[in-house]
Order: sequence, then C-alpha cells, then structure tokens
Amino acid sequence: MTTAPTARARILAAPDGRGATALPVLTGAGPLAPRRTRDTDGGAHVVLVGSMAAPLGGDRLALAVEVADGAALTVTSAAATISLPGPGPARYELDLTVGEGARLDWRPEPVVAASGSHLVLHTRITLAPGARLRHREELVLGRHHDWARGAGPGRLTSRLTVRRGGRLLLDQQTDLGPGAPGWDGPAVLGGHRAAGQLLTVGHPPPAPPADGDAALLALADPAALLLTAVAPDALALRRTLLGAAGGPGRGGGRGGPEEP
Repeated sequence: MTTAPTARARILAAPDGRGATALPVLTGAGPLAPRRTRDTDGGAHVVLVGSMAAPLGGDRLALAVEVADGAALTVTSAAATISLPGPGPARYELDLTVGEGARLDWRPEPVVAASGSHLVLHTRITLAPGARLRHREELVLGRHHDWARGAGPGRLTSRLTVRRGGRLLLDQQTDLGPGAPGWDGPAVLGGHRAAGQLLTVGHPPPAPPADGDAALLALADPAALLLTAVAPDALALRRTLLGAAGGPGRGGGRGGPEEP
C-alpha cells in the first residue's frame, strides 16, 4: 500500500547586517520547493515551485515561514496550486511568523480545487506588535475544463488565524464546494467560482471596493483591514484585489493569473 507523503518545508529570512535580507534557511521537501529569486523592495524574494503534482487527496503538506526582526520577505509562486482527488482530503498547514519591524508580502498564485478533490488549508499568522503584513488568498472552484465537461468543482476548506502581539486578531473559516453547507447560495458565492481576501496590517488601507461583490472590513486592531471579494473567475478576482492594493506595482504579478 502506498503511503501519502508528508512534506515539510521552511523559509527563514533575517537581516544580513548590510541593510538587506538574507535567507539562512531555505529548505524544501516533496512537492514544496522554495527558490530565491531577484530581491524586491529592499527585501528577499522567494518563489514556491511545485516539484510534483500536489496536493493529492491524502497528502499532508506543511510550510513554515519566519521573517526575523527587521527583515523583509516577499513570497510568490510559479503557478497555481491545483488540489487533485485522492483517498481522503489533502491537508496543507501554513505557519507565517513576522517579527518586530519586519515585513511579509504573501501573494502566491490561486489555490484551485479540481473536480472530486478536497483540500483543507489552515494558515496561522503570528505578528509582533510592529510587524507589517500583506496577505493575499485566492480560492478558485474547478478548472476551466472541469466546468466545460460538466464535472463541477472540488471542495476548498480554508481557515485563517491571525495573532498580533499575542492578541487574536482574526479567526475565520471559508468552506466552498460540494459538501459545504450553502456554498453556492446568495449568502456565500451566489453563483460565482472564485473567492479571495487581502489582509493588510501596518500598510496604507486598501481602496474601498467599487461594487457589491467585495467588502472592506475593519478588524479589532486599527492597523488591520480585511478586504473580501467574490468573482466569476480567477482573473476578475485578481483584478479586484489588485485594484484595492493599488495596482500591479503593489499587488505583484502580471495583472492576473492564468485560467486554470
């Protein structure tokens, strides 16, 4: 019997003593392959590269990212994360820690639930009082050809837990796709295929949403704001989130993801 893999990767960003950010720890495992690329905005830049098809149902993946005091790190990905069917749900644990005076810009490509899959994603963010964060999450139900052949989407269960200075700032769960209660009703997706959010802490506030498919929420910490949005597809969702963040220069990427 084949055992589903458990893969753990780690990124540590720290000041290099010369005004830039070093990466003393950059380790991958299984499908998680972090690679350093050209630095941006005075900080280190890591691209997450998928070295094999993952996550498959039953996989257990974990990534720990630590940005030490005074360091700056941007994390992107080379492509969308495609959740694929298998024996049971796949699980992906993300632990992001940002120190005093440090900055993390987290903006990977979307997570896509292929037909028949179920991914359980839990992101835990721990911030020092003086940390800055920009965290973007994009969830897309089904690949284009899943819908074209009438197969429908997979399921995505995503939980985001954020603490700043030891205080709970946000703890929410989004459950979308077949098997999730009311996921396609007017109170959740309302017929849309994509949902996402942009959490900013210690940055200028995002622009207010221009339509009824997005909402800007103030959190308990006055430095923290959460923009949530739904959209018909990944491209429209990215445009909404980039517009709130101030355009491609602040949101990153080419202005939108490719259609999965």
